[in-house]
Amino acid sequence: MSVTPTLQSIQRLGFTIGGEPSVAIDLVDTVSLAESPVVDQLDGRDAAWWELQSPRLPDGPTPEAGPTRRLRSVLREAFEAVIDGRTPEGWVIDDLNTFADSVPSSPRLVAAEDGLEVTTRWHREHGGDARLAEVAGDGIRLLADPRRRAQLRRCANPACSMLFLAENSRRVWCTANICGNRIRVARHHREHSTGTAQS
Repeated sequence: MSVTPTLQSIQRLGFTIGGEPSVAIDLVDTVSLAESPVVDQLDGRDAAWWELQSPRLPDGPTPEAGPTRRLRSVLREAFEAVIDGRTPEGWVIDDLNTFADSVPSSPRLVAAEDGLEVTTRWHREHGGDARLAEVAGDGIRLLADPRRRAQLRRCANPACSMLFLAENSRRVWCTANICGNRIRVARHHREHSTGTAQS
């Protein structure tokens, strides 16, 4: 069973958000599009991010920067389309499938202490990057699941570009400790300023 990194462990390493049940969403959220200029949180920290995600990914070296950013862009296009009620464009679907197909995998039955388990064998002899293939596969599974697809959200803070899965229907912020706090503080200042102005 894979272990999802916690938001706290991700933020300790300087990443804004993470710990989503989908590694594909965590990858998409490594770029802050709402900032000017855009902030790529992987710059110089690719290895740290992949190490955090390693419990839920196949073993392997840190994927190259170019393909990682290409997959991140394709996933964002797909997720944004779904959030906006559109079907992702054909090139987006094709690129996602190409990433997922780049390293074939097959189920393997193994004996475990408490019975039998299914593991995944990645056929690296065909080339490609198993970690990128798994992230693409995770995104594909999310997009193909109507329940999870309906939980995909954009942060309610208009100054934020982060995405998340709203497993709790009341969740509206990417993180309560960043965007939730910013909005609450701004609301408090507005209310306090209005109250002072009326005095």
